[in-house]
Amino acid sequence: ELTIFRFWSIPAPSPSPSTTMKIGLAILALCAASADAFGVPSTRAFATRSAAMRTSLAMSTAEKTEEKAEKKEDDDDKGDEKKKVEGKKAGDEAPPVNIGWNSHKPVEEVPKTLVREGDGPDGNYPMRAKFEKMCREAQISITKAISDIDGGATFQEDCWVRANGGGGMSRVMSDGKVFEKAGVNLSVVYGSMPQEALQAATERGVDRSKGMAPGERVPFFACGLSSVMHPRNPFCPTMHFNYRYFETDGGVWWFGGGTDITPSYINEDDMKHFHGTYKKICDKHDPDYHKEFKAWADRYFVIQHRNETRGFGGIFFDDQNDRDPDTIFEFSKECLNSVVDAYGPIVEKHKNDEFTQKQKEWQLMRRGRYVEFNLVYDRGTVFGLKTGGRIESILMSLPETARWEYDHQVEEGSPEAEFLKVCQQPRDWV
Repeated sequence: ELTIFRFWSIPAPSPSPSTTMKIGLAILALCAASADAFGVPSTRAFATRSAAMRTSLAMSTAEKTEEKAEKKEDDDDKGDEKKKVEGKKAGDEAPPVNIGWNSHKPVEEVPKTLVREGDGPDGNYPMRAKFEKMCREAQISITKAISDIDGGATFQEDCWVRANGGGGMSRVMSDGKVFEKAGVNLSVVYGSMPQEALQAATERGVDRSKGMAPGERVPFFACGLSSVMHPRNPFCPTMHFNYRYFETDGGVWWFGGGTDITPSYINEDDMKHFHGTYKKICDKHDPDYHKEFKAWADRYFVIQHRNETRGFGGIFFDDQNDRDPDTIFEFSKECLNSVVDAYGPIVEKHKNDEFTQKQKEWQLMRRGRYVEFNLVYDRGTVFGLKTGGRIESILMSLPETARWEYDHQVEEGSPEAEFLKVCQQPRDWV
């Protein structure tokens, strides 16, 4: 028995009768199952010490000495408490923790910029503006290239703004000749997050709330461009990228990003081309980058409950603030502008390959794994849900069709079995 979850109402190729579902039901089921993953820890109750006042007309020298010692200890405790609460507090003008699922307002005309000086926390406004400009230009060039490769469908564009500043622009293609679904989303967010939630949505061990008072929500600025491409042909891999820049009101800033590939079958030449493209870029900027960021991708894109990776990785980095911001910006820019060079030739090469129904079914099962990772583990999804992002944009990454087959076992020695070995033991392709 099998189930195909239909995320859109476009007919999908199916070998046998199947049950179809709207995206809302599929998402609600998975989100409900992992509701705890998106919860914000409750505020801890801190016990307060109190000392009973003592009065005495006659007190021995020993008692006086003991009283002085106790008073000194109490003073030290108060001093420690004062140190603990030191730090910046979120201003009255800071946005609420959840800016609201429906707080975006659609606009017909695309604003010249979504980054305005004076909006959000104080920070590096020139970098904010420069990063948004880079993302806008890349969104236009990438969607044009993908439309040319598809040769049929075009991207639908939606724009929106928020009252407290920021907004976004989504470009989504569906029902293409080559791509079942493809999207490239630009977002500019001015928001606030609880410190616990900010930590949960980012790299473990990194203090993103530095400079803020304990327990205080953290106002932030974020700008990013994210994309997922889902081709029809099982021999054309799915591709994802995300490049982003963050600032917090506490003075912390960082860059993050990466590009990764998720095929359904192994093709050595394709993987050498994709990974080789990004190795050249990494080596140009820092000889240690590729080894570090490739390994980071292999660690990050793990479906923990399956003990396998989502795909064949690429590069992934976060928390990059160890050098001049303009230097990291140039690295991010070159990575983003190389997406088409790394991915386009692979799709062109395989978009007309013949395939069997069994191979199509395997592709849909791998898409099911893709959905599992995105809804349970992906930081971008967690971040968007916790900050009240635009749902259509957050879930744009999901494919239109995916498949879950009960207790599916691959045949020993088959191409599918060889594929799974790579997912369980990531390889170095270059």
